[in-house]
Amino acid sequence: MRKSFKSGLTTFAAVVLLSGVAVTSHSENISPKQAEAELSAKKAVIIDVREDGEFQEQHIPGAIHIPLGQLASRLSELEPYKNSQIITQCRSGGRSAKAADQLIAAGFTNVQNLDGGIQAWEKAGLSTK
Repeated sequence: MRKSFKSGLTTFAAVVLLSGVAVTSHSENISPKQAEAELSAKKAVIIDVREDGEFQEQHIPGAIHIPLGQLASRLSELEPYKNSQIITQCRSGGRSAKAADQLIAAGFTNVQNLDGGIQAWEKAGLSTK
């Protein structure tokens, strides 16, 4: 059985390589300190893609809340920021990397992912609500 899984994985990898489909994130990461500086200087907006309960519990002041599952249907809300610096953020950086890739694919030109998410933000001693 292990051999079958391994060969299936190899076949999948070959198909991905031949199809030219990228499986890694296209967005750049930004550190919490850099993100805070950009936000404080009003050079960037933060899009928090966590679920409602997570956002209610704690969030970065001024963050725009759009859960990842709703992002595609709510892109029009972000249209005013299409050419602005956007920093996506979640708990640890995984969902926000997906969100950043969605925004880039939708034509947003300056998108970064908060490296380590709100956990790293908090660890850096930065404020939350």
